[in-house]
Amino acid sequence: MSVTLKPLSKEHNFWRFKVLFATYMAYAGFYLVRKVFGSAKPLMLEEGSGYDFGLHGVSYIWTAYLIAYMIGQFVNSFVGRKYGPRSLLLGGLGLSILINIIFGFANSLSTFVIFMFFNGLVQAAGWPGAVGGIAEWLRKAERGSIMGVWSTSYLVGNIVVKGIAGYLLASAGVPYAFWGCTVAAFVVWWIIYFWQRDKPEDVGLEPIVDHDKSDADNAVQASTEETVTFREYLKIVANPIVPLMGIAYFCIKFLRYALDSWLPTFLYIQGNQEGVSEAMRMGVDDASYYSTVFDMAGFAGAIIAGIALDRLFRGRWERLTLLMGIGIVVGYLTVLAFGSNPALLAVCFGLVGFMLYGPDTLLCGVAAVIVAGERNAVAVAGLVNGIGSIGPVVQELVIPYLMDGYAPNDQIRNVNMLGLSVALLFVVIMAFLCWQVQRIHTRNENREMAANDETSA
Repeated sequence: MSVTLKPLSKEHNFWRFKVLFATYMAYAGFYLVRKVFGSAKPLMLEEGSGYDFGLHGVSYIWTAYLIAYMIGQFVNSFVGRKYGPRSLLLGGLGLSILINIIFGFANSLSTFVIFMFFNGLVQAAGWPGAVGGIAEWLRKAERGSIMGVWSTSYLVGNIVVKGIAGYLLASAGVPYAFWGCTVAAFVVWWIIYFWQRDKPEDVGLEPIVDHDKSDADNAVQASTEETVTFREYLKIVANPIVPLMGIAYFCIKFLRYALDSWLPTFLYIQGNQEGVSEAMRMGVDDASYYSTVFDMAGFAGAIIAGIALDRLFRGRWERLTLLMGIGIVVGYLTVLAFGSNPALLAVCFGLVGFMLYGPDTLLCGVAAVIVAGERNAVAVAGLVNGIGSIGPVVQELVIPYLMDGYAPNDQIRNVNMLGLSVALLFVVIMAFLCWQVQRIHTRNENREMAANDETSA
């Protein structure tokens, strides 16, 4: 049975559109001052470029970022819960803009490592700030559909920064790539400043969500006050649902970053092995183009997962996530079965992407709101993302080890078997999470029935 929502006022709809647009642009804007370095790597590695970092130096710079990003998620989950999502978005993006201006002037390894570490800390404000920034503007029955589309902001940000940075790198050089994307991010900063507000009450409107009514349904019980003490925040950290979600997200980020980082390489290797026909061979450019199948399928998967959450699963994010986790396993089995053909391999990874991006957006987005309520979404999103962010660091260390010294076929098989193993681990964790969440819901329902019986008596 579908849920009929009471229409919002014209003022509510107007401000909600502005908040959704501002937070969507906000997280895309964080990518503008995060991903330039990845596009600039080839030029930085050229002899006579003025950087002379070498492969290991470039690796140190990005590792510093990944470690700081992981740490920053935990820090910002508390800061955002205490001071509000708006503070995270404006402060985090503003500081990242300043750091990227410095990158445009810098040419030493130590400067890049130090400031990339600081950039990781402030970049970690982006996702929890964005999730918390829309939490109080969405009603329960519409969270999935709206956040499914809204969560594509990082995919759009990734595409836009590659376009801007690529053009500026080719036409003006590395410094101007950093500065050009910084100017674009500064425009986004002003959009946040004028259009984002944490809740309807901040602009004189009636609240959209009822915190007291939704609290009983939350799997994570925590204070719904506007600000909390560190002791109250630790209650969220200690709830077993949150670290379990984080471990599940570790698996998802491990797989997503592994494919984001290595898929063009896999396709290139597969497309240039002995026995591959001339028509099926892949150059570096072809491998890059084909690898976008993973992202495009993931874009569709994220949107469809959000719609399915509202219309089919009635907010039971854990069941939908488990189902899509099984889909990831099926995707990897097709990769292992049909991966000898490079074009077909790209299609199989598209299936993996479709199934992967749904849990990716659910676990660290709408699920954070559902399990702990609108006020605590910023904290849960940061904690889950913090634990999950260990995954990108681990995959960057493990995958080269599985490829080094092996024949091309064995290289790809080793990595795909690792991907399948992580996908199976994800399914096991999600099955346990489903059981835990169901147990909590049943307990809460029994308590509510007992309270109603006492009231009736």
